[in-house]
Amino acid sequence: MNLNSGNTPWQKTLEPVPSYPLLEGDIRCDCLIVGGGTSGAMTAYRLSASGADVVVIDKRTLGGGSSQANTGLLQVSNDKPLTSCIHTFGEAQGVLFYKLCQASLRNILKLQDKLDIDPRIHPCSSLLYASTAEDIPLLRQEHETLLAFGFDSEFWEKDRISSVYSFSKAAGLYSRGDAVTNPLRLLHGLMAKAASQGVRVYEHTEAKHYEFKDDGVICYTGNGRIFAKKVIFALGYETQEMKKDKGALLVNTYAIMTRPLPELPKWHERSLVWETARPYLYFRITPDLRIIAGGRDEPLTDPERREKRILTQGQRLLEDLQALFPEIQDPEIEFAWGSVFGTTHDGLPYIGAHPRFPHCYFIEGYGGNGTVYSMIAAELLSDTLAGKHRAELDLFSLTRSSKPSPPADPYGDITATI
Repeated sequence: MNLNSGNTPWQKTLEPVPSYPLLEGDIRCDCLIVGGGTSGAMTAYRLSASGADVVVIDKRTLGGGSSQANTGLLQVSNDKPLTSCIHTFGEAQGVLFYKLCQASLRNILKLQDKLDIDPRIHPCSSLLYASTAEDIPLLRQEHETLLAFGFDSEFWEKDRISSVYSFSKAAGLYSRGDAVTNPLRLLHGLMAKAASQGVRVYEHTEAKHYEFKDDGVICYTGNGRIFAKKVIFALGYETQEMKKDKGALLVNTYAIMTRPLPELPKWHERSLVWETARPYLYFRITPDLRIIAGGRDEPLTDPERREKRILTQGQRLLEDLQALFPEIQDPEIEFAWGSVFGTTHDGLPYIGAHPRFPHCYFIEGYGGNGTVYSMIAAELLSDTLAGKHRAELDLFSLTRSSKPSPPADPYGDITATI
């Protein structure tokens, strides 16, 4: 699957990029991770801390898939609001999902001091503004729901927003506790640390096919075999090509990064900015005063069509940015790209086992909060492989109903330590 088009910015921020060898020959391991993107790197890092014998393979270079199109947003709130999660899954599970996101984000923040490659993780706040006046009651309800369950939220009206931003919106939710990162540096920081703790990493090593045995899985590559007791598939959107029950709606999404600005516009606390419309626009600032704008989602097309759309969609994103911040004079796009983006039928990622793949687990962190989902998956699956029961996996089951009904019994305590 061709996941990206255009010119992504992150390669220039890490030079030289760490490289890993091609697998040649047969090897054995406790756990094979197939996929060297963000999910694979986080899981490898988490498993390496437990002393497990882990192998990671990627058919490309690490981060060569959808991770290179990641715009580095890390949030507690999701594409699916907490109020909607409660309506869909019930109070216990809806709140559990948001608590897991909150705990995982806090653990991502801790990585800043644990990795040898600086991941450039920076705490920040977020403004979610009402795209239309009709969205104001929904925002107010979400604000009340967030507060009721202990999440940070402030309901801002028009005057408050216009006093600290260049734009004026009828209402918005302002929250603290989010973050931004450089996704490529984060990925390589995690994998380099995992490798230093014994994880064997191989690039340009494609899994050709698998044999599922009673005691594990044999993975056949172009130059050898991997005998693994367990396999974790961290293939991102390419998992859609592997399973019949695909479970995701794929679209094209677009993003731009400007050249550095001489000075910032009126932009409170360099917060993330996004909106209630679906699909939505979003904006963030980099440490060197570049602006990233993303969105303009449209139906999935072939890569050639997506490539042709980058110029048009990039220009529209630049216009969206200037509509919010008109004092930015003649901003220039330095990077523009399009990529495959996916969501699930109910707004939650897929994490866990599948009945058709014995000894295997999947990480499908689909949605706008994919990096946070990767951290959730890394913890839940590493605990599972260590023999610890994590009831939270039921929430993310690959075989869950497409029309879930709120269950009666809540889950147990939430644990999130990395």
